[in-house]
Amino acid sequence: MHVQGLRTRNRILPVLLAFTLSFVFLAGCGQKADGERSNMISNSAAMGSKDTGTEAIQREDTFTIETRIIDVQNDPAFGDYGRLLFPVNSGYMSGDTIGSLRLTWYNNIDPDKTVEICNYMRDHAETGDTIFYDIYTEEEKKADPAKRDTGLFFFKGDPGKKFAVVNAGGGFAYVGAMHDSFPHALELSKKGYNAFALIYRPGAQTACEDLARAIAFIFEHAEELEVDTSDYSLWGGSAGARMAAWLGSYGTESFGEDVYPRPAAVFVNYTGLSEVYGNEPPTYSAVGTNDGIASYRTMERRINAIRANGTDAEIEVFNGLSHGFGLGTGTVAEGWIDRAVAFWERNMKNE
Repeated sequence: MHVQGLRTRNRILPVLLAFTLSFVFLAGCGQKADGERSNMISNSAAMGSKDTGTEAIQREDTFTIETRIIDVQNDPAFGDYGRLLFPVNSGYMSGDTIGSLRLTWYNNIDPDKTVEICNYMRDHAETGDTIFYDIYTEEEKKADPAKRDTGLFFFKGDPGKKFAVVNAGGGFAYVGAMHDSFPHALELSKKGYNAFALIYRPGAQTACEDLARAIAFIFEHAEELEVDTSDYSLWGGSAGARMAAWLGSYGTESFGEDVYPRPAAVFVNYTGLSEVYGNEPPTYSAVGTNDGIASYRTMERRINAIRANGTDAEIEVFNGLSHGFGLGTGTVAEGWIDRAVAFWERNMKNE
């Protein structure tokens, strides 16, 4: 089902129209190419050992806030997928170094966390871990070259633990993963959960199709990935939050994939989605009072409506924060992810 169909059937159109007033909205449509996906694991950027150690602290070429972004992207450890670490559409990014990184519509970017993520990824790649997976076959990418700019970055937790998929925002114009999904995935992995950060094609329709494919990919390869597929969760900020909400309510089957279980919980941060239809999963939201893009009052009303339907729902409103605060490190929002994880855990049916 296309997003356009959902607008017609579920009256989502007013919400998406309002969204375009705040963001550059690049909606797109795409049809899934046929192709086998059984060999996708072996075709991804495979590595091996999972022993990370503490070598990153001692190595002379450790990334710092002074490291140029292009040098991170071109590091041999990452191969071709290094270009996906930062926005492919670089017009929404500024700054030459890790410390000077700025992303359109985002605030509170933490350079130290960016440095940590870059070093974490390279250390894991160099020691043999698979940190990136293609979700489309070569045949599908040839049919639609835009699918080459997609994939899952994997922040591995404990073998056999549940998984989460985190979706960065970017106004459906770009993917701000380095601030809005990689940090969250890393923190979830530190708590033992297996976390994936999705790089998707901009556009509401294509983004949802890519998220549906990502969920299907994880379910299909759960044994190799060593993840528990029960009670998974979907996370997102801004445009990524809408993706999490839509997939949580309408399912993978609405976006071109087979039917897979719905998530145990969705995390819908700083986005002005308002409609409630009664099929929402347990929903947690966080937003700042100074968000000029997503009204905290609109979000409060949505959470209250979900709760009125008998579904667990929770919102945290942070005084003075603007749009896109990510983990909120060094702000009044710091620590929200711990409470969000507790929300996820209380909605798990199979522990």
